[in-house]
Amino acid sequence: MSITKLADKINEAKAEGRIGLIPFLPAGYPNRDQFWREILELDENGADVIEIGMPFSDPVADGPVVEAASLKCLEDGINLKWILEGLTGHRAKIDAGVLLMGYYNPVLQYGLEKFAKDAQAAGVNGLIIADLPFEEGLVFRDMLAKHDIALIPLVGLNTKKDRMALYSRGGNGFCYYVSVLGTTGGTASLPVEVKEGLAKAQEVFDIPVALGFGLKEPSQLKELDGVVDAAVFGSALIKHIDSGKSSAEFMKVWK
Repeated sequence: MSITKLADKINEAKAEGRIGLIPFLPAGYPNRDQFWREILELDENGADVIEIGMPFSDPVADGPVVEAASLKCLEDGINLKWILEGLTGHRAKIDAGVLLMGYYNPVLQYGLEKFAKDAQAAGVNGLIIADLPFEEGLVFRDMLAKHDIALIPLVGLNTKKDRMALYSRGGNGFCYYVSVLGTTGGTASLPVEVKEGLAKAQEVFDIPVALGFGLKEPSQLKELDGVVDAAVFGSALIKHIDSGKSSAEFMKVWK
């Protein structure tokens, strides 16, 4: 595995003339057995990167749909050990890049060095820690890099260009641009300022730029053609699965 795996997968999509697709699903959702079937189905049906949520009891960046799903997974006993052991058993079947998303507390409790080592062994390519500021994450970022894992920079509408420049130094994988000043899944349409913000991010970062938070319909991507390299969608996928439909059906309309 290489620390450039995530960027490579998104750039491959770009070379094919399309936006990279990054579906998000909380680990263990909708249940322990079906989760891995959903992950393999997402991979087989066009996911370039798959983002797996690490359930946490205080998910401050998650909207109601993702929060409810994550809390259900916690009640089912899903933890980092279960995620990494399961991923170890399934990774060889997954062509997409694999990204873990969550919060700092569970990773810290697991042990930073142990997490980096075990995540590498499980085939993890990148990590998003939603509540880890840039300054406090530098040591962990470098530790992860030694294990070929990218710590994904998070920026958004309120991130100034000079602040973006800080995140771009040593940034790997891709830049995750948050489309709203709030939690996931909360908007029906994208703010008009997003396109301008994405253009700013494209100027600053030399890695792909992905857009997340609030994406509900494939039609939202059309106006962003040329300024975003990848799209992250979570709440919409969870609602789709909750309705009894397949991940393959979901991916079909986004391709």
